[in-house]
Amino acid sequence: MSRRTLAAAILLVWLGALALLVRREVWRPAAHVLAEAVLALPPGATYYTISVGDRQVGYASSMVDTLPDSLRLTDILLLEFPVLDELQRTETRTEVWLTRALRLRGFTATVRGEGSRFVVSGRVEGDSVLALEIASGTNRETRRVSLDEPIVLPQLLPVSLALGGELVVGRTYAVQVFDPVQLGSRKVRVEVAAESTFVVADSAEFDAAAGRFLPVTYDTLRSWRIREVGGTVPMDTWIDGRGQVVAATSSAGFRIERTAFEIAYENFRRRGAAPAAPGDDVIRRTAIGAGVALERGALASLRVRLGGASLDGFALDGDRQRLLGDTLEVRRGRPADLEAPYRLPAARPDLRDYLAAEPLVQSDDPRIQAQARQIIGRTRRPGQAAELLERWVHDAVAKQVTVGVPSALDVFETRRGDCNEHTVLYVALARAVGLPARTAAGLAYVDGRFYYHAWPEVYLNGWVAVDPTFGQFPADAAHLRFTVGGLARQLDLLRLIGRLTIAVVATEPAS
Repeated sequence: MSRRTLAAAILLVWLGALALLVRREVWRPAAHVLAEAVLALPPGATYYTISVGDRQVGYASSMVDTLPDSLRLTDILLLEFPVLDELQRTETRTEVWLTRALRLRGFTATVRGEGSRFVVSGRVEGDSVLALEIASGTNRETRRVSLDEPIVLPQLLPVSLALGGELVVGRTYAVQVFDPVQLGSRKVRVEVAAESTFVVADSAEFDAAAGRFLPVTYDTLRSWRIREVGGTVPMDTWIDGRGQVVAATSSAGFRIERTAFEIAYENFRRRGAAPAAPGDDVIRRTAIGAGVALERGALASLRVRLGGASLDGFALDGDRQRLLGDTLEVRRGRPADLEAPYRLPAARPDLRDYLAAEPLVQSDDPRIQAQARQIIGRTRRPGQAAELLERWVHDAVAKQVTVGVPSALDVFETRRGDCNEHTVLYVALARAVGLPARTAAGLAYVDGRFYYHAWPEVYLNGWVAVDPTFGQFPADAAHLRFTVGGLARQLDLLRLIGRLTIAVVATEPAS
């Protein structure tokens, strides 16, 4: 499964559940009204359990600090869950500093996984620039982002919606949201879909017989169901009148519920080393059955019928893929596709974006450039260089499931990771020698099931898929591409989880 998709599935319970607000052009509350509402916001913390099925896999907290001239929001999430028979632990912490009118001053977002740490800090300069500092492992980079309007972070959306105006069932709002984990922004349309009442635990006491904390008193909360219209994150989220999440569920199987501190934290800490249930594994839970056993070895072509989910907005048609109605036909790259009509480095203006360095794809770093030149030697043939790079990344990077936000330099130094680590390093090495490359993501067939996966594409005589994780050049037809681009685009895959079905129609083995 794609590491970024996996990380997104984990974080969507918290970051995704909070991605709900109103666009400034549509909803314009008076600044003093909002400021007065914020002054009435009491400091304190709320706590949550995070579960998959009947098993608690983590906890979360959200804390509000009201300072004399500002507001600080701190969100913490910790998860432990099995991934391919290995227990993975990931922790996210986000701190946001705001003015009393909820104007952003700065933020710090930290994601810690097994042996990895990713931190992005932002500071608003005036009204037009966001200065970012990105730290991944031992490497740091900076970036300045121009702002066309004041930005909204996911953590601010429910608070702004609830405090800035009345929550009315049936009303729709819109906003441009900047997510510090994705390092990108997107338009979000939000609908207040329903109103209900929730009963949540307000305090707890330890029950010696049960060996855990149990609720003692309860609180009744008037709540509103918020949903993103046509969004990439399929969530069912309820917030209260102060904009705090009451409950949320995701199609990936995660459930978040507000409760007392002892139930969220102490019960999780005391849970012991109970064996994981078969359905707890995130990767296996999200895999899609193929219905048939495909031939072992590379496939020259594959035809499948897709159902159960909307295919709008996905990069299914083009290059080696053809979509006819609900039937997708994929073919492996042919010899003619591998013969590029240019020599390295590529100089085509239309491919400039696929040759440039970007955050976490440090193709301009001297270490990446030196290694890339050493790998390809004297060849200037793009197809030969692409194959040499694929072989080197496949052999050099140990196959290990990771949960974090990878960067090419980190992977270059640690030499370990799953499909996204392999992909980000390959893309950086390719761009370093002038070979246009990009990230693709979708589904790949392994032993009877289709798993979420990521791989690179390089531009030769058109875009060609390669897979340094599986050691395939070119990648076989059992790679179904759905998205092109980084994490912001891969989040689109979340709306397929739990919905998409695949029926194999025809296959052709490679000769």
